[in-house]
Amino acid sequence: MAELKTASAESTAARVKAEVAAEDLSAQVAALREDLARLSESVIALGQGAKTAVADEASVMTERVRDKVREEPLTAIAITAGVAYLFGLLSRR
Repeated sequence: MAELKTASAESTAARVKAEVAAEDLSAQVAALREDLARLSESVIALGQGAKTAVADEASVMTERVRDKVREEPLTAIAITAGVAYLFGLLSRR
């Protein structure tokens, strides 16, 4: 009979430990979800900032090319014709 009470007490203690472990695991999973949500927000903000920087740089480069073409239109036409000729040669192969 004493063995049965000891086994029952051990079983109860094991259940309590399992419940505590399950609650701890649930808390850790919830914390991980919160961390992932914050990380996702940070990555989104970083991506938007990079997108803005790239768009601004592309705009500046476009304006530089436009200015250069306006300054030297014949050179721009010659370069364009040369590039088109090279693409034509490469596309035949």
